[in-house]
Amino acid sequence: MNTHFIAIGGSAMHNLALALHHKGYQVTGSDDEVFEPSKSRLAKFGLLPAEMGWNEANITPDIDAIIVGMHARADNPELLKAQELGLKIYSYPEYIYEQTKEKTRVVIGGSHGKTTITAMILHVLNKCGVDADYMVGAQLAGFDTMVKLTQEAPIVILEGDEYLSSPIDRRPKFHLYKPNIALISGIAWDHVNVFPTFDNYVEQFDIFVDLIEKGGKLIYCIDDAEVKKVAEESDNDITLLPYSVPTNTIDNGVTYLLTSNGKIPLKVFGEHNLVNLNGARLVCASLGVTDKKFYKAIQDFKGASKRLELLASSKKSAMYKDFAHSPSKVKATVEAVKKQFDDRQLVACLELHTFSSLNLKFLEEYRKSMKRADEAIVYFNPKTLKHKKLPALTKKEVKKAFDRKDLVVITDSKELKEHLQAINWKRKNLLMMSSGTFDGLDLEKLADKVVG
Repeated sequence: MNTHFIAIGGSAMHNLALALHHKGYQVTGSDDEVFEPSKSRLAKFGLLPAEMGWNEANITPDIDAIIVGMHARADNPELLKAQELGLKIYSYPEYIYEQTKEKTRVVIGGSHGKTTITAMILHVLNKCGVDADYMVGAQLAGFDTMVKLTQEAPIVILEGDEYLSSPIDRRPKFHLYKPNIALISGIAWDHVNVFPTFDNYVEQFDIFVDLIEKGGKLIYCIDDAEVKKVAEESDNDITLLPYSVPTNTIDNGVTYLLTSNGKIPLKVFGEHNLVNLNGARLVCASLGVTDKKFYKAIQDFKGASKRLELLASSKKSAMYKDFAHSPSKVKATVEAVKKQFDDRQLVACLELHTFSSLNLKFLEEYRKSMKRADEAIVYFNPKTLKHKKLPALTKKEVKKAFDRKDLVVITDSKELKEHLQAINWKRKNLLMMSSGTFDGLDLEKLADKVVG
């Protein structure tokens, strides 16, 4: 197969390109900019474009499949040339389905927890010797790429993102996978630039459930009222398997599951992680993995990259970073760290970085989300608002939205660094939450300061 990627440098796109290369396909690609780590990973296998930019000469009649990423625009010259030649054009999720339509497809959906649940499942399957292809949204320890596609694996585990598929395909990605086994972790309004109302957002999950193959399974978090409603009001001919928080205890800073197989120690913590774990257990059970094997395998799971990741710790303090950026994720992560270390104060710092989080109307969704933090800090860069073509935000508006009078709002990364370094970290933990980088703040150096 001869495949060409338009916007090959994307996080997901370059991993798919690598997966097809490893499968023996002829892979080419183009992009107007490629950043690390995509750049080095593509270069290692000779897939990095020789020149940056779009060139319709790259599109020839002998190409079997064009895969177009969200970074490209609908008027991209290479895309227009492919359409003119009548070539087969796929969005990223469309091509994933094309590659996996003969396999048992497991799709993990939900507003939060998708990556962690997918990572837990893959961790267990790997330790149990179950051959599975996959697509996951974060680099996982022990896995070379975020995408694996083979001829041999009978099943595939897919993280089901609800964002749009491509510039010419406005369907949510998870609508294209047609799962045999599906999971929904939770529903909390997100992507307001695409789904302007909560009802419109929920509707995408209704459609997702209807697209589960007849006779399939839906594993769903019964603690989430919206998920319960979506699952139990569906007319699809599927089996419903609800899950909730497993029985657990915290002993000397370690979380244990209390199971019929005994007391199971975990490397992860927090109610959201425990709920995710229970969902992953039901998926693995549906794939033939016994609870006994699951509990043995999950004990050394340390979490997905950037998901409540421990940067440094000492007897007096610890620093974590987390990908949390939506209101539900922020609340769950703050509560998890506070509960795990109830003898320490918690300083929680959130960067407003996404389109939704910087939208004044949506900002109200964050109300009380940082309530459990002893000190709460919100950081945003006014330049990011300009870049996303959003109205300016004031510190007063942010404080009002979070409904916390003592909220510290900072708009300069140097000031943020100085503020955090000035804190006495004895018996205090620091939690940094963002899908961004706090404008290049060196978290590793900051972690040395916190635990030093």
